Amino acid sequence: MHRFVFLFAGFVLSMSAAYSATDSPTTAANACPRVLQHTVSRLQDEKPQNLCQYAGQVVVVVNTASFCGFTPQYKGLEALYAKYKDQGLVVLGFPSNDFSQEPDSNAKIADFCENTFGVKFPMFVKTTVRGAEALPLFKQLAEQTGTSPKWNFYKYIISRDGKSIKSFSSMTGPQDKSFVQEVEKQLAAKGAAQ
Repeated sequence: MHRFVFLFAGFVLSMSAAYSATDSPTTAANACPRVLQHTVSRLQDEKPQNLCQYAGQVVVVVNTASFCGFTPQYKGLEALYAKYKDQGLVVLGFPSNDFSQEPDSNAKIADFCENTFGVKFPMFVKTTVRGAEALPLFKQLAEQTGTSPKWNFYKYIISRDGKSIKSFSSMTGPQDKSFVQEVEKQLAAKGAAQ
C-alpha cells in the first residue's frame, strides 16, 4: 500500500511539474499567443508541429495552391522569408484545394514547391482554409480579421505578440510596397514574447 501511495504521489508531482512548465496560463499562454496555439502536420513528413515554436516572431500565414495564377507568388514569399528571417520573420504555407487548384498529394506538393520555386519556408499538409471545416488556425484568423481567404495566396501578418493581425488579398503580392511595409513595421515592433 505504501509503495502505491509513493508511486501515486510521484506521478502527481511529475504531472504538476509538467503542467506548470508547459501549460500554466502564466507561462505558456503568455509566451505563445493564442493564435499560434495549434498543432499542424508538416508537409514534407506529416509530423505534427506546434506553431508555438514561432512565438515571438512576425508570422506570415498564406494559403497556397500549385495550379493557380498566383502560384508564382511562392518565389516572392521565399525571397521575403530569406531577406527577413534573421530579423524574426517566418512564412507559413498551407496548401489548400478549397478553390479546386491543389489536387495533388502532400508528397507531390512538397516536391513541386521545392523543385519549382525553391521553397524553404515551413509548409504544412493540405488543408481546408474556409468554412465550417477550416483548420482552427484559419477559423481564428477569420474571426480576428473579419475575413477568410477569398482565393489562393491570401495572406495574414501576425505581430510578434499575436495581438495585431492584418489580412491581405491574393492580389497583394509578397513584394508589394504595402505588404513589405507592414512586415517591416511588425519586425521593428517589440512584442511581449521577445
